[in-house]
Amino acid sequence: MNSILELFGIASQKLNKASLKIALKRQICPFTDTTCFKVRKSQSDIAIGTCAVGYGQENKQIIICPNRLLHKHQVFCDCIHLLTKHEPGNEFHVVPEISIPGGSIDFFLTSVRNGKVRDFVAIEFQTLDTTGTVWPERQRLLHEKGIKVAPEDIQSTKSFGMNWKMTAKTILVQMHHKAETFENLGKHIVLITQNHLLDYMQQEFRFGHLSQPARLGDSVHFHSYTFEEIENNFVLNLLSRLSTDTSGIASCLGLQSDTKIEMDEIVNKLERKISAKTLMTMV
Repeated sequence: MNSILELFGIASQKLNKASLKIALKRQICPFTDTTCFKVRKSQSDIAIGTCAVGYGQENKQIIICPNRLLHKHQVFCDCIHLLTKHEPGNEFHVVPEISIPGGSIDFFLTSVRNGKVRDFVAIEFQTLDTTGTVWPERQRLLHEKGIKVAPEDIQSTKSFGMNWKMTAKTILVQMHHKAETFENLGKHIVLITQNHLLDYMQQEFRFGHLSQPARLGDSVHFHSYTFEEIENNFVLNLLSRLSTDTSGIASCLGLQSDTKIEMDEIVNKLERKISAKTLMTMV
């Protein structure tokens, strides 16, 4: 049975009328400290605020917002070992949205000394895309907590599903387009995802050649996380790490690409974006 597990970063079981009123007024994502970017198409001033849902007969706990992966910067900490040229004393910076051939990269974890990039890891986030609408389930949760909502939302039979196939294929194609760039540079690219999506990929695509545990020498890494409720809070836990190279991704999809880029181009883009705002803190 489908349900809303988190709204504006608060587990549904911890929500009450008072806390919901505050969350609905502020519409702030606690993982970015900015206004939630998921808004209604028909009412762009209303943020939906759904971070995670319960889905299907098995009630799988599924993250549907990539910003949910930012909690406590844990996923970045789990990539530090891939900064093979990092040295004690260097700062860690998390730099968002750098464009490269084949698309853009969600984040770069960088090792920086005196404003100069010493090493970097490219990091992509992928959560599951939904089909249909989560709005009626969201409104029913509000109603259960004592918030007045439109009767038609409570009575609506509309629901949501998971776009497993398109989500998985799209991110694998994107990873293949970008992998050669970083392999040519001797750098790593990491896909951060939830265990449910990785399980689907392993079932539907050719993943038998991916090594486990992951090897430092491989250019492409998959970090899979569970999303579990502990004492009425949901937490991310690293479950598994897989790795391969450009040829390995090609084996999954049978695609080809040519996306070479100079090292200096990436470094220059990173250094232009490094600031106090990108400095990663372990809190």
